[in-house]
Amino acid sequence: MKFSLRAGSAPARVLSVLAAAVLSTIFCTHICSAERSGPDITAKGAIVISAETGDVLFAANADKKLPMASTTKIMTTILAIEHADLDASFTVDPDAVKTEGSSMGLKENDKVTLRDLCYGMMLPSGNDAANCTAVRIAGSVDGFVELMNAKASALGLRNTHFVTPSGLDDYTDEHYSTASDMAKLTRYAMKNKTFEKICSSRSVKLCFGDPPYDRWLTNTNKLLKNCHGVIGVKTGFTDKAGRCLVSCCERNGSRLICVTLGDKNDWRDHSVLYDSCFPKVAVCTLDAGRKDICVSVVGSERDTLGCSVPTVSVSLVKGSEKKVRTVVKLPPFVYAPVRKGERLGSVEYWYNGEMIAQGDITAAGDVKRCSADSGEAFGEIRKILVRLFSR
Repeated sequence: MKFSLRAGSAPARVLSVLAAAVLSTIFCTHICSAERSGPDITAKGAIVISAETGDVLFAANADKKLPMASTTKIMTTILAIEHADLDASFTVDPDAVKTEGSSMGLKENDKVTLRDLCYGMMLPSGNDAANCTAVRIAGSVDGFVELMNAKASALGLRNTHFVTPSGLDDYTDEHYSTASDMAKLTRYAMKNKTFEKICSSRSVKLCFGDPPYDRWLTNTNKLLKNCHGVIGVKTGFTDKAGRCLVSCCERNGSRLICVTLGDKNDWRDHSVLYDSCFPKVAVCTLDAGRKDICVSVVGSERDTLGCSVPTVSVSLVKGSEKKVRTVVKLPPFVYAPVRKGERLGSVEYWYNGEMIAQGDITAAGDVKRCSADSGEAFGEIRKILVRLFSR
């Protein structure tokens, strides 16, 4: 007995639906397994990037807009550091200190510095410190928020919008960021040595108040002592945002940045993500790729001078060394005399459109000046230029 299925018949339609369902299941299983490759974490949004290059080593909903709680203070702190004299004393705004949530203990008429406020934001996560910083720099919280959003735009944080300098819930859903944007912000901030010193401090003794007196502030970031290599950055929590955590970790010469937003198990997740991602990077030695770099010399019996090109070490994702572009910058000629070790130019190493390292090119030896009149020197220069432009 033979059976046949005509197009459009009921059995044919059933088989088509079943086939589509099977293919859809296979496709979805492939996509889900790709998204879940790596450690199993509980964050609503997460990412791990290389601090040197920005390469993404792990991502899960990294571009999902989420509230970021007090990790907001990373932006507030870096703006304060870049703004003005951190050590000028001033009296806090009486209204700015009146805020809910975590505090560094500011009271009306207290004398502080911006440096005090930066520690107050990054260690005990003082909302009072964030508000006082905003008023000190911009004259008002709203004015400072404009600076925050302008900075976010300048840094290319396309999915970030600030409403408060502290990260307290604004009840409008307009204060948000993404794990990816917070990682970019942190990568930028960690290039500032003052910021790095502040956020890596487990505790600090400050002198402020009315009159000022010594007191200790303690960092809320438990990873500083519980996770090998962690050197910052910021914790955060609100009922709306849940637990948020941004950290930076250094192991074997490589630095990674990890961000988790809305994560019930953030301490554990950051440790697991670092253990998973550090094997993907390694410190590489870069050089100009040429050992015969030289420069023409005017006013000497020698026509050319050999150059010493430095090697630099930088952390890269394994296998990405070939993506590094080398740019050698040297003048067309130099005048004798030249001493060994004298700077002649520079070498730059570029990766994905960003300079990741540079070094000075120096003279490999001494070159003495010979006796020659100005006409002879001009002739030498002319010969060098003709040689250069005829290549």
